[in-house]
Amino acid sequence: MISNNSGSHNTLIDKSPLSGFLLAVFSFVFWGIVPVYFKAVSAVPPLEVLSHRIVWSAILLSALVLITRKQQEIRSALRNIKTLGWLTLSAILIAANWLTFIWGVSHNHILQTSLGYFITPLVNVLFGFLFFGERLSRFGIAAIALASVGVFLQVYLVGSLPMVAMLVAVTFGLYGLVRKKIDVKPIPGLTIETFILLPPALVWLGWLVYQGNAHLSVENPDLSLLLVMAGLVTTIPLVTFNMAAKRLSLTVLGMVQYIGPTLSFLIGVYVYNEPMDAHRLTTFALIWLGLAVFSFGSMMSYRKQLAAS
Repeated sequence: MISNNSGSHNTLIDKSPLSGFLLAVFSFVFWGIVPVYFKAVSAVPPLEVLSHRIVWSAILLSALVLITRKQQEIRSALRNIKTLGWLTLSAILIAANWLTFIWGVSHNHILQTSLGYFITPLVNVLFGFLFFGERLSRFGIAAIALASVGVFLQVYLVGSLPMVAMLVAVTFGLYGLVRKKIDVKPIPGLTIETFILLPPALVWLGWLVYQGNAHLSVENPDLSLLLVMAGLVTTIPLVTFNMAAKRLSLTVLGMVQYIGPTLSFLIGVYVYNEPMDAHRLTTFALIWLGLAVFSFGSMMSYRKQLAAS
């Protein structure tokens, strides 16, 4: 009798929107302050940091798969050649996204990485329209137009395209696009992607050891510990985000996701003193306005759906 009550209580907790909201906030706060971690390892070349991120994530994800008993889902995905091909492509895209982010943070472009993640929801809307024939609302059109004006204005006023921001947004948008085509759940999918990336990561780290250029060593225990923590930095927010996604609507999740780039923006300006002149601020302001329009449209659509149901 006690066991049954306990089970129903756990089920109630698992389905709680409040717990989902708190998990989502935790995930995006974590992602928002993660530039501090990558700044701490900025003495290490980005490709080496990425390789450590892959290796230590593979170990943690393996343990997570065993604990959650996802082995059968992974075996099923591996038996499907088409699924494996798509996961290989998504692995390359997420690696490109990670590498761009790591390079951006270590080269004092935190503001551009935050700009990239502000743009990402609008890129997702555009990709949904282009590749899946999803209807583009007038709010979506206005939001994409405002963001586009912001980017073009920076090119005109500053004289350069925000390449880090664009690469972050496009690689992550394409990653989401590819993953949408794959019928594999998040944790098994991420595990397979990580293991696809593992051999080249191990080869690169092995080459660095052979050359005597590896930063993971007993002579530098503090930096070595930080590199080992790359797995936790990667895995923890992904797991809590996946838990939150099961309990929240996409509209609520979409609202919460702006916490991450907002915190990164504040860290870039007030902690690392990255330049924020009037031209760059105008770009951000137009994209923020676009996101406000998009969010308002999403909320209106969500209310209509609730009213209809």
